[in-house]
Amino acid sequence: MKNNRRTVLKKVTLGLAGAFGISQVSAAEKKQEKISNDVVFDQNYPLFSSAVKHGNTLYIAGKGAHFEGDIKAHTAHVLDELEKELVKNGSSMEKVLKVNVYLADLADYKAMNEVYRGRFGANPPVRTTVATYGGVPGNSLVEIDCIAALD
Repeated sequence: MKNNRRTVLKKVTLGLAGAFGISQVSAAEKKQEKISNDVVFDQNYPLFSSAVKHGNTLYIAGKGAHFEGDIKAHTAHVLDELEKELVKNGSSMEKVLKVNVYLADLADYKAMNEVYRGRFGANPPVRTTVATYGGVPGNSLVEIDCIAALD
């Protein structure tokens, strides 16, 4: 009975997906594809990849600024690094769908926005901005990651 219920639920789900124009994802599309050789290691163990492709979506790991400077200098640097990673992997700032911004100090929100404004084109992506407790790793004043389309 349990297997029969699963079969019925699967058919209903696939039927609804088809009704809304959503196709079933093939096994090949489900598999993640590392598209960057930049892997960060911690004590000889891989910690994370700088970019991963999944289907037509690109995931870029957080970029920080690890030098002396103010929030505007750090934000400009981080956005430039993010753009380089996007272009290197077949996307662009205009194709970014989602951005997460992590600030070491929420008081930097306005100044960060002054640099951020306009960097993603006329239709900016969805964004979440938070202030981190304890700071951003590497003493960066800001870290930004994103998800972008590859089409």
